[in-house]
Amino acid sequence: MISLTGSLRVFVCTQPADMRRSFDGLCGMASDLMKQDPLSGHLFLFRNRNRDRLKVLYWDRDGLAIWYKRLEKGTWQFPTDVKPGEKVISAEITKQELSLLLEGIDLRSVERRRRFQKSKHS
Repeated sequence: MISLTGSLRVFVCTQPADMRRSFDGLCGMASDLMKQDPLSGHLFLFRNRNRDRLKVLYWDRDGLAIWYKRLEKGTWQFPTDVKPGEKVISAEITKQELSLLLEGIDLRSVERRRRFQKSKHS
C-alpha cells in the first residue's frame, strides 16, 4: 500500500514509458532520465503513450514496489504533458495533485488559491 507521508515527493516522467518495463527498467528511467534516486522512498509516476495505463515505482522499506493501473475507459490528463519540441523530462507534483489525478480530475482546470510560501533563500 502506498503511504502518502509528509515528506513524500512525487516525480512524474513526462515522456511516455513502455509499460512492459518492470523494476530495473523503471529504476533506470528514474535515475538516468529523471536524475532522481529510485531508492529515496519517493514516488515515480510513469504513463504510457495513450495515457490509459499508469505505473508508480517506489521503495517500500525493504524493496521496490510497483503499483499499476489500467483504465478500462478514458484517459488521465497529466498536468506535466509536454508540447512537441519541449525538452522537459520530469516534473514534481504534490501528494494532493496525485490523489486528484488518480480520481480522474484534470488538474489544468483546477484553480489553486494563492498561499504563503516561505522563500528558499531565507
